[in-house]
Amino acid sequence: MLLNYKLTQATNQTSTLPVVLLHGLFGSLENLNIIGKALGENYDIINMDLRNHGLSPHAATHNYPSLANDVVETLKGLNIEKAYIVGHSMGGKVAMQIAHRHPDMVAKLVVLDIAPVAYHSRHDAIFSALNAVANVTISSRTQADEIMSVYIKEMGVRQFLLKSLQKNDSGEFNWRFNLDVLSAQYQNILTNIDANDSCLCETLFVKGSESDYILAEHRDVIAKLFPNSKGRVVHGAGHWLHAEKPLVVNKAIIDFLQ
Repeated sequence: MLLNYKLTQATNQTSTLPVVLLHGLFGSLENLNIIGKALGENYDIINMDLRNHGLSPHAATHNYPSLANDVVETLKGLNIEKAYIVGHSMGGKVAMQIAHRHPDMVAKLVVLDIAPVAYHSRHDAIFSALNAVANVTISSRTQADEIMSVYIKEMGVRQFLLKSLQKNDSGEFNWRFNLDVLSAQYQNILTNIDANDSCLCETLFVKGSESDYILAEHRDVIAKLFPNSKGRVVHGAGHWLHAEKPLVVNKAIIDFLQ
């Protein structure tokens, strides 16, 4: 599957290799713009909509091998043989899957606040909110926000999700992501990547200190699957560390890529 992408050329290119940015669940290629802008002076930036998100095609299958293959196929279509890969949350798992299946294509890997492990369900309230909006006819984003506030108290989370609420030519509001498939395939999103051996790619794991996505108990599996990796903790940041502490996160990525 060829993905929707946005290619931004460097203003003062110092690297022949581009940086590929991969967003998380319910996101789109715009989500990591804050990283892309920081790196965009020296690197070409490729933001991608993963399958079932943004303007990329929808499909009934949503698992990490398929998601990784989409990115690889899109890069090959752009005649890109190697790139720096940066992924957040679900996008971080996609990036790790690419590194394990196509290590020659990964110059360096940056994983933002996700570990190569299986997780327990943590999006039940979000799915309830999204379905509540999808099951009624609404006339504005404000109305959608009111419906979602019953299930999601955090305004920032609602605002993030509402970025994917679009109005079609008939004036109807719909979720841009494939809600039905993401719900049906949610266990595939929670599961670990498909990896049985070690990937020797240089890898940086960046964790928000207030996030529980990367824990001390994950160190052994990270060391096993990515032995050439190091970690960085961003203090005062949660799971959305790149939005909460952009200067710190961007500097960590730039220092690692150079």
